[in-house]
Amino acid sequence: MTRQDHRRSWTKAGSLPQPANFATLIESACDLAVSLNEEMLVEGISVNGDAPSLGCLDHWVGRQFDSFLTDESRIKFSQRIADVMADPDLAPKAIELNHVDNATWEFPVRYTIHRGLDGRILLLGRDMQPIAEVQRRLLQEQLARERDYQKLRAEESFYRTVLEASTTPIMLVDARQGRIRDANAAAADLFGTSAQALSGGMFAQLFEGRRRDELTEALQAAAAPDQPAGVDVVVRRLGRMLRLMPSFFRASGDLYLLCRIEEADQQRKDQEHSSRALVQLFASSADAIVLTDARGVIRDANEAFLAMIDATEARQARGLSLAEFLARSGVDIKLILEAATKQDRLRSYGAQVVSRIGSRTSVDISAARLDNPRSDPGFGLIMRDVTRREQMATEGGMVLMGDDAMRQVMDLVGTTSLKELASATSNVVEKMCIETALQLTSNNRVAAAEMLGLSRQSLYVKLRKHGFIDDSEDR
Repeated sequence: MTRQDHRRSWTKAGSLPQPANFATLIESACDLAVSLNEEMLVEGISVNGDAPSLGCLDHWVGRQFDSFLTDESRIKFSQRIADVMADPDLAPKAIELNHVDNATWEFPVRYTIHRGLDGRILLLGRDMQPIAEVQRRLLQEQLARERDYQKLRAEESFYRTVLEASTTPIMLVDARQGRIRDANAAAADLFGTSAQALSGGMFAQLFEGRRRDELTEALQAAAAPDQPAGVDVVVRRLGRMLRLMPSFFRASGDLYLLCRIEEADQQRKDQEHSSRALVQLFASSADAIVLTDARGVIRDANEAFLAMIDATEARQARGLSLAEFLARSGVDIKLILEAATKQDRLRSYGAQVVSRIGSRTSVDISAARLDNPRSDPGFGLIMRDVTRREQMATEGGMVLMGDDAMRQVMDLVGTTSLKELASATSNVVEKMCIETALQLTSNNRVAAAEMLGLSRQSLYVKLRKHGFIDDSEDR
């Protein structure tokens, strides 16, 4: 039996009801139906109302069908049409075509191509946009999972690298089961074994005369935040005296123990480590740090300060007074050193650092007096760049207040003389300057008067004038 005979016998098997309206049947069976003539011009088109994403396609009628296809789909369509025209009995096979419309709108449709007896072509299409959207979301989800997996692997690599590079012996213990979750090489060396051999073992069995419950209770008591302490233990295998410094944390709802292990002479090692850490902090801090003598002459400065003053080497700043790099020079350095001398420290002081090329950086300075028995006393200053914070504060309020004040003065134009307008403007500027000086000196009126170049009595007169103080406060 030939394929044609088989198709005819298959289509004639049994009986099917005859549709009353063939067009209605087509509209119900597919999302998009397109009728083409022999020249591939669109003669008719029907869009299912249940596929609103296709929109209105009436403008396709009378135009070449492939003019609404992408370049790749146009080639696929022409090849399939050639096959259908060459073999009228060719079984319909689905083909996916990507349509373009209005230059930017692109949507996929899966068609089956049917040739009529009169030579016309009927395309029955199924809108693939919902499936394409699901595929796109699945692809995005898969990519997100892969990114999360790569991120997890990277974090695990960081964790392993940091753990193994740490010279401090560290163990991670499951607090509920008492089993070792992980350990670094420094901790394994104290027990005369490897980190792999320790992993999964019972923590209490490493020590002489320690039971699991008893050791857990001792570690919990030692990890109390109000009085942290250590737990002294003896290694069962080597007889070495150790001290466990525990701290508890939760991960995924489970309680774990982070245990730092110290040897008997660890205190001396800790002091040396702290000294090295302080030196490293001084060198790599993001905040500028300056060490001066009692007169404010720079002894040393870190890289952040050198970058702030546009210096390439520390020797370009050593021996110079810090006042040379402050906008108010003598006034700033005098106020800073006097406050740090009287109270041993200065919490906050606003100033501007002027670089060697003249650029300015707004900083918040904290200072402390340094009494060194082996050398002359001096001061340590930390300068934090607050330029961005000042810009935000200015945009949020200070400029607005100034604009309001100036606008009030400008509203007087036409109602008063120029002399009176100039006097009002002067009062506004004077008030803003006094307010800024009080803020910079933390309401230190003596320092504010010196900063503004006024006597103390003159400053009090202006404070009363602008309503900063009243007569009762002055008395």
